[in-house]
Amino acid sequence: MAAKGLKTLIRLSRWQVDERRRILVALQAREDEIKAVLDGHYRQLPAEQAIAAQDSTGSGFFYGAFADAWLDRRDQLLAMLGELAGQIEQARDELAEAFRQQKTYELTQTARERREREEADRKEQAALDETGLNIYRRRNDGRKEE
Repeated sequence: MAAKGLKTLIRLSRWQVDERRRILVALQAREDEIKAVLDGHYRQLPAEQAIAAQDSTGSGFFYGAFADAWLDRRDQLLAMLGELAGQIEQARDELAEAFRQQKTYELTQTARERREREEADRKEQAALDETGLNIYRRRNDGRKEE
């Protein structure tokens, strides 16, 4: 009964580790997406600055509004990255804890199986010793009668 319960705990713990790992991977993928958007955002700035420098009366007039929007968007993306970094750290901690719990259950199961094997080996050795002792006694009893 206890062995079955422990195996169930191990199975559940493995599922939890896998789930925590999936969550962490999803958060890291979201972080990569935001970094890619931010990178594109930074690459867009020099091109817009060059266009504004070439035509200061036409499109250059709108550069101030673009620069303000660009700064707002950059700040938004950086804030999202900061928040995501905290979530990733928490997800890593939860994954580590779930993994430690899984290892605890697995080590307990391994120790239990080892003790069961040792007990079975001890019983088998006792039975073999008993058999050997009986054979020895029979041989010696037969010699005494002669």
